[in-house]
Order: sequence, then structure tokens, then C-alpha cells
Amino acid sequence: MRKNSPEPGRRGGKNGPTVEDLQDDGSRMANRSKPHRVLGFFFLWIGVQAQMKIPPEIVQQWASIFSSQLRDLSTKYSGSLLLQKKLKDVEPIVKMVDVDGGDLVKDYADQIERMLGSKMKSVKRLAESAEDADLYHDFNASLEFDYYNSMLINTADEDGNFVELGGEFPLEDNEHFDKMPVNTQQSTIQVPTNVYNKDPDILNAIYNSEALNDVFVGNFQKDPTLTWQYFGSSTGFFRIYPGIKWTPDTNGVAAFDCRNRNWYIQAATSPKDIVVMVDISGSMKGLKMTIAKHTINTILDTLGENDFVNVIAYTDYVRYVEPCFKGTLVQADLDNREHFKMLVDELHVKGEAKIKNAMKESFKILNEARVNGQGSMCNQAIMLITDGAMEDFRSVFEEFNWPDRRVRVFTYLIGREMTFAQNTKWIACNNKGYYTHVSTLADVQENVMEYLHVLSRPMVINHDHDIIWTEAYMDTVLPKTKELFNTKAQSLLLMTSVAMPVFSKKKETLSHGILLGVVGTDVPLTEVMKLAPRYTLGAHGYAFLITNNGYILAHPDLRPLYKDGKKLKPKPNYNSVDLSEVEWEDADETLRTAMVRGETGSHSLNVRASVENGRRPLFLVNEYFYTNIDDTPFSFGMVLTRGHGKLMFVGNVSVEEGLHDLTSPDLSIASEWTYCETDIDPAHRKFTQLQAAVRYLLGKEPDLECDELLLQQTLFDAVVTAPMEAYWNAIVLDDRVEPGVETAFLGTRAGLMRIMRYAGVETRVAKKFLTPVDKDNLFTVDHFPLWYRLAAENPAGSFFYYPVNDKGQGVKFVVATTSVTVSAQGKTAMAGAVGLQMSLDLLEKTFWAITKQASDTDCSNIEGLCPLSCESDDLRCLLVDNHGFILLSKERKEVGRFLGELDGSVMSTLIKMGMYKKVSLFDYQAMCKNSHHHASGARTLLGPFYVAAAIARWIFSNALMFLLDLNLCGLWHSDYFVDAKAGYHTTHKQKKVEALVPCETAYPGFTYDTSIKEANSIIKCGRCQKMFVVQQVPDTNLLLAVTEANCDCSRQYGPIPLEPKEIKYIATVKCNRMKSQKVRRRPESCHAYHPKENAKDCGGACSISLSIKLFSASLLLSGSLLRMT
Repeated sequence: MRKNSPEPGRRGGKNGPTVEDLQDDGSRMANRSKPHRVLGFFFLWIGVQAQMKIPPEIVQQWASIFSSQLRDLSTKYSGSLLLQKKLKDVEPIVKMVDVDGGDLVKDYADQIERMLGSKMKSVKRLAESAEDADLYHDFNASLEFDYYNSMLINTADEDGNFVELGGEFPLEDNEHFDKMPVNTQQSTIQVPTNVYNKDPDILNAIYNSEALNDVFVGNFQKDPTLTWQYFGSSTGFFRIYPGIKWTPDTNGVAAFDCRNRNWYIQAATSPKDIVVMVDISGSMKGLKMTIAKHTINTILDTLGENDFVNVIAYTDYVRYVEPCFKGTLVQADLDNREHFKMLVDELHVKGEAKIKNAMKESFKILNEARVNGQGSMCNQAIMLITDGAMEDFRSVFEEFNWPDRRVRVFTYLIGREMTFAQNTKWIACNNKGYYTHVSTLADVQENVMEYLHVLSRPMVINHDHDIIWTEAYMDTVLPKTKELFNTKAQSLLLMTSVAMPVFSKKKETLSHGILLGVVGTDVPLTEVMKLAPRYTLGAHGYAFLITNNGYILAHPDLRPLYKDGKKLKPKPNYNSVDLSEVEWEDADETLRTAMVRGETGSHSLNVRASVENGRRPLFLVNEYFYTNIDDTPFSFGMVLTRGHGKLMFVGNVSVEEGLHDLTSPDLSIASEWTYCETDIDPAHRKFTQLQAAVRYLLGKEPDLECDELLLQQTLFDAVVTAPMEAYWNAIVLDDRVEPGVETAFLGTRAGLMRIMRYAGVETRVAKKFLTPVDKDNLFTVDHFPLWYRLAAENPAGSFFYYPVNDKGQGVKFVVATTSVTVSAQGKTAMAGAVGLQMSLDLLEKTFWAITKQASDTDCSNIEGLCPLSCESDDLRCLLVDNHGFILLSKERKEVGRFLGELDGSVMSTLIKMGMYKKVSLFDYQAMCKNSHHHASGARTLLGPFYVAAAIARWIFSNALMFLLDLNLCGLWHSDYFVDAKAGYHTTHKQKKVEALVPCETAYPGFTYDTSIKEANSIIKCGRCQKMFVVQQVPDTNLLLAVTEANCDCSRQYGPIPLEPKEIKYIATVKCNRMKSQKVRRRPESCHAYHPKENAKDCGGACSISLSIKLFSASLLLSGSLLRMT
């Protein structure tokens, strides 16, 4: 072994430039148009001697040999050359088709419109039936009627007899309803625990709604793609079809109340502007404040993205709970509602209540919004939450609201005290509102709901049956939802609902505007998006839906869940993600604005996309096409990637020939795609897509609705790729499979896949690769396989290699993939991708055998370390991919990690040299840590005696309230219970809870500049110098990096992390962003006024008769316990 110390960076041999070459005007470094560039970048340090010289020509030889062997291995076992040859053979019979995005988007929008239209017809039939049933029914106070209570069905008592309202109710697992046990011949009734299930009002309403059973069944027969159909009654019960067994929540109760759901609230009322006024004076302390906060939160829960809101707290001065929103209204989307709830929770009582100034401020906010054309431009209301109103407000109402009374005022008297009930009621009754007395937490839900019925009066009197569509939401109520979190792509979990109000048609109650309830049905958004089939959109293409407010309904980049520990949970703002936060390259919001306005058109954007969980940036040119969906608030968009995304080919073969190859054992088709519609006829639901397609082509199922173009292309692909099966089998039969070669695979644009397992499952390291659980590498409704998308952006015939991190197991295998093409009529289209999966051991064995010179190597003409060997402790040899991730290293734990994290000195130098380019990426759906101390707002630390007393007080108070109210709600809503539980589980030290909250982040990605083939440099690191040589591995996406191992540069060069960093804004910028209102399209209908409305029906005193002795005992005991604590 000989070490030489020549001039730093000097290259020996005829292939390399000298230092003088590099200094000659920098011409070689600057000329980027040349196909082959050599780049040297040197730091010449006086007084510091280089520790060693790595001969670049040796590294170049290694890279060349490794490239040759890797290519031989990949082409042999994948069969890529054979597949490309077969495609070449069929070029004379294929036809190239330019995908016309403009025509395609209109065609898909029409199909979506027809689908959603059929759902609306079903809902209309339900509404008509419900109204007719009520019209011909006379209320019967003594009605006795048994019904199927979904909580009690199939439940027996100790003697084995069915409990009352239970009874035998047949249930069968149904594929259409996520394999849940259902009864498609009957519906069931769910009654919240806080509603008495045999109340006369409930029984009469349930009896009326029995008429819906036949309509439910008839609708399902007319449209077998329907999912859940339901009727939510204004009395609180929920009729659902098909019938199910309702699962209680973790407290063992049915807390679900249909009247809280968005579909109910939006159908029952028109858009509204709400200002919530809450009294935080000293008299509101204790339980009163807890009830007030719960009331605010319940009001906020009744709002949706078409509503606007603000919250004011008042004592002797007016305080906005969010100072940033002073004097304005903000959209009541999920994000803002949760923000208000957090701020309301932090309110504390003090001072004396002066309501007049707060009332004036509220009227000013609403008036300014109306004058400036802001907010909902429909209903306006003030919600006054107080324990008493002692001032004279007539002058305020005369100045701001009378005589038109455009703003309704709803009042909520908090607490047991009734002294100021008349004043509080007067305010509501003289401003077309409603007065309620909220004395316990259990009262909150029912009393808040009253305002919705008042706002619905003009619509009910007019009999305007507006059909509404909700924003996207995730149904967390029905069973198996949590299972779906783990089995479905996140973007496919959401649904929308179409709903319609049901009114009383009786003439005697017309002026009262009685809302009977709301009917509706759910529409899973995955079913809607299936109408825009993936094969027409290409590897990087996709379709998406947005609402009139610009929020995402469906988009492959929508991520509504986050991981909290080991659990997947919905993000707080999952359904208020704006299009601009997903398509963030649309900086001036040209695309968003056009779509929100319901326009039809197209738009082009240069985008920085990413794959593999954002690790690998891609530069694409996206063509966006969009149009509106008539009779809905939705707009539909689709993306075609310029280049291969806008070009596809069509081949044709006979059905007989194609069927023979379609039934090969190594062949499969995309199970989530719709080749044939199997969900229309229940008899077809047992078929897989492949089975359905084969039976249709054989003529055994002529009634199946199938995609003829997709089937034609699938048959063609099956024939063209058929020789691959024989090729792969021949390799196995000849016993020539090298250990570590595990799986060969191919995929086509039609979703067809062929897989060859060279190794048995017991010996494969990649046991899950290309199995049904490996969604990232399969064709799904959501995306093309990862290997297909990576191949699409790589030159055809050139393999792309990447390591796969097997969750928790580290990197154990590598995937190689390349695209295959077909040319005709002077155009070239991507026909598919073919690849190989091999173990990391095999790659290492090949690599380490090449990257060492024999001990008897002639080193006479070599300047530097010779013989050179990657086995030497003095060298660190790495195989790095085009995004900077390590594919091979002596240290297995480094494989799969980013080079910059492990060696910031080399990566920093490569970035300066231009070999790698940094790409800035953004995530507007991120979740960040938000540290805060978890403790009760009233008491920082809870002593053990307080805990015992609080528990005792809670038990007695709630037991008492149970007797008083015949209501169980307080049992799980009581603040005493919360405090007691908190104290019981709290130590004397505060626990720091790292809560995750929505945020925006920026993170880097890196891409290799393929015009730079090699680089070397010497880096000064304190007392040592580190030399490195980097050489491209020809015809791959890989780089071979050889560096000096013993020079530590970590003090001079820190690591380059890929972790996202939160984007933090200064207060003024953050405030402006929070209250800024983007372009939106208001709902077309508004029902805020009707001259026949009976405004005298404005609430009354508490209808509950209290036992004075019992109530006094409660107060005495509670007071004693308070003094003790």
C-alpha cells in the first residue's frame, strides 16, 4: 500500500481534468448544456496537509463495473428487455390517443351529477312520506307503541326473555355496509340517553315515521348504491336504515343526538351570522360559568362553514375572546370553532356585569357585516348568556334593531335563580328570539336546539324544501369506524350527506313553523371519485372535489388523520382544509377562485410534488381542468401531467385470446378500481373485480355494467405481457435464481399486474411487498403504485433503485423499477413499469466484491491510496440515491437515512457544487407539539381531600339532579366529575402534556443534477482534511461516494436534517391570516323572514317542578362541600 500527497484535487490518468483545467475560466463548471460534466471544487488550506488521496479514476471504474452488474441483474430477473421488445412488436396495431382534459372533466362531472341527483331523489321521497304521515295523524297522549330500539334489540333479561323495546331482530353481515350486521328489510330507532324513550311526543313521532320503512326499502331497490338512509326527529330520536344494533359509547350511554349533526342543522336553518355574548361577571362563578361555557360550545357545534361567528365576553367592559377578531365575523369552520372553544375554556369571572355596551358592540358587528356584504348575508342573531339582566335595554334595541328586528336575540338564563327571568325573557320576545332557562348541564343540549327551530320558521312556513349538501366529514359514530382508519387510504375515509327538512303541513300550526325533523342519506366520497377512473388520468394524475367555500371534499393529498401515540385520530381541522393548502403552488389562487365561483376552464401550474411520504420531490407540469356540479355546491377538478400523463394508447385483441391470458395465476387487476359495477345487484357483490370481468366477458353475467374501454385495454395488456410468465418460470426451472432475488413484477396503466415470486414466503425478507396490505405499492382508487410513479419520471430502460424501510424493522430490501414505452404515429406513451425486488444482502454482496482492489494491484501510475478498498477502516463507502438517501453502507443502521443527517460536511459541499439541489416543500396540514400544563382551570393542584369532597359532591348533586330532572346527561357532563377525575389521576407535580395542534411546516427535499457526473473535494475540518470522491453509477439514479473515514467534521459542519420546521408568524401577520376571508360562493337560498311567523312563541319559564326541600338540601350540601374545599 502506498500513500501519496499530491496537490489537493489533482486527477491522475487521461480521463480527469487537472487543477489548471478547472481554473480555466470555470468553463467546464458553467456549461450546463453539455451532456457530461466533471466538477471539482477545492478548498486549499495553507499549513494543513491532506490526510490521504482517493484516486477518482478508481472510484469511476468501480461505478462503471457496479452499473454493468446491477443492470445485468435487474434486466435478467425483471425481464424488462423482453417486455419492451413485445411492446415494440405490437406498435403497428396500437392507436395513440391524446387525452382531452376539457371533454373528460365535463363527462366525469355529468356522471357525478347523475349519481348525486339519484341520492337527492331518494331524499325527496323520504321527505314527502314523512310529511304525509304527520298530516293524517292526530296526536294521541296515551299512545302505546312498541318499536325496535337499536340499543335494546336482541337483548335478553336474566330469565332469557327479550327486554321491552328489544325483541328479536335478524341481522346479517353485508358487504355493501362495510361488512356490518344489518337488516335491509327494517329500520331501527336510536334514542339518546337523555331523552325518555316512551315520552308521548317521542312515541307519536316514532309511530308517524314508521311510514318511512317502505320508502327506505324502495329507495334501496331503486338505487342499490345508496348507503345509510335516516330520519332525525326534532324530538331527538334517530331512525336509521338498514337497521343496526347501536353500540353505546365508552360511558355505556347513547350520547349521539342527531340534532347535533351538521346535516340536521344545515337542513333545518339557512346560513347565519352569530355573535355570542357571555357574562363573565363575579356572579357567574362556579357551576354557572361551567354551564355557560358548555352552552357556548354547544352553540358553536351547531354552526357550519356557511355560517359566521364571533364571541364576546363582558363585565363592566367588552372583551373579545379573540382580540384578533375585534369588530368582525369569521367563518365558523371547524378550525375557528375549535379555536373559540379553547379560548372560551380559559375565561375567568370577575367584576360587575354591564350588558348595554356589549349589546351595542354586537349589533355594530352584525350591522357592519350586512352593510359591507360580508358574512352569510342571511340570518343574524345575538346569543346572550347570563345569570341576570338588570339594565334597561329598550334604547339599544330602538337604536339598532327596531322596528325591522333584523337581528334575533336569543337569551339563556344560567343557574337556578329566577329573579331576572322576566327581563331576560323580555329581551328575546321583543327581538323575535327565544328565551330558555338553563339550570343544569343536562339542560344545555335541549335548550340550545330551540334557536334552530326558531330560525327554521320562515322556511317551514314557506314550505321551501332546500336540499343541502354537507362539507366532508368522518363518521365516528357507527361501529367499525376505527377499523376503517387502519384499512383505508386517509383521503377515502370522508363522506358527505344530502339532507332535506321535513315540515308540518297542518294548517292549524302553519304560523308556528313546526319542523318535524330532517331526512338524509350519506354519500361516501370514495364512490363519487370512482366515477373519474384512475387509468384515464395517468401515473401522477388525479381528480378532486371542493365545496363552495373552497374546502376539500376529496383529494389524494388530503390527510384527515394524525397519529396520537399509537392511535389514529381525526385532526381538529380535518374538514376545513382549503384547496390552496393542498395545491399550494397556486400562489395567486387563480385555480381556487375559478373553481369556487363554479366556472369551467383549465389552468397550468409548475408544481413541486412529492412521493414516499414527502421524502422524494418531483417537478411536474400539471394541467388542471375544472367545472361545477349542477344542483350542488361542489366543483370538480382533475389533473393531467404534461407529457406521458396526457397521452395513452389503445390496443385491441379478441376476447378469446385475451381471456386465456387474463386468467393466468400470476395476473391480477386493481381490486379498488371499477372494471365492472358489482354493487348494483346484490348477487354480484360476492365477485371480485377480476371474477366479474371474466364472467362478463364470457357472457355469464350480461347484466353487469362494465367499463368497455378499460376491459379492452386490460385484455390487450394481458396478451402483450403474457410471455413474461413463461420467461420468469423458465428462470426458476433452470435453477438459476441468485439468492436474494425475491420478486419480479410489472404493472400497466390499466391496473393489470403480474407478479413472480422467485423465493418462498418463508425465505423472503420482503414478506409484505405486493401483498394486499402493501397499499403504497398497489393500484388503488387513491394512487398508482410508488414504483410505477418513480419509473414514470425516470428515462425508459434506466432502472431507478430505492431502499424500502419496513416499519420498525429498518431497511432489508431494495426495489428496482423502470418504465416501458410504446411508440406509434410519431408519439411515445408510457405503457407500464417493470421491476425487481431484491434483498439488501444481495446488493451488498455485489457492491463489496467490486469496491476493493487486489493486494497485488499495480499502483505505479496511481496517485493516492493504492490498492483502494472499501473494506478499509480508513474509507467510508456509500451508495446514495438521487434524493440523497443511503442505499448501502458498512453500517446497516445508516441505510435508508439521509446523507446530510449523517455527514453534513460532504452533503453541504455537494450542494455548494450544484450536484444536489435543495427543494423547499410545505405542509399546510401538519400537526405540531404545543406544550402546556395540564391542570384544572380553577385549581392548579388538587389535594386528596378536595378530590374526595369533589367526588362526594358530584355523586350527591348528580343523584339529586337525576331525581329532579329524570335526566342522565349531568352524569357525564358535570364539571365536578371532571375535576374529581383530574385530581384522582394527578400527582403533586404538574404533568407536561405535549398536545398536537394544527400548524404549517416547511421542510427540505433534495434532487440530484444529472448533468454533473462526478465530483471530488477536500474539506478542511480543524486539524484534519477530509477528501471525498462522488461518482455517478451510469444508467441508474445512484451515486457512489467514497470519503475519508477518520476525519471528523461534525464541529465545523452540522447535520442537515429533513425534519419539518413549523412556520411561525409574527402576531400581526398571524392575526391577518386568521381573519382573512377567501373568495367563497354563498348558498343560493336564504330564509330569514316571513310575515306570518308567530314571534310570540318565544319560550317560557322552566317546566320542571322542583321539590323545594330536595333542592334546598342539595344547595346546603354543595355549599358545605365548597367551603371544605
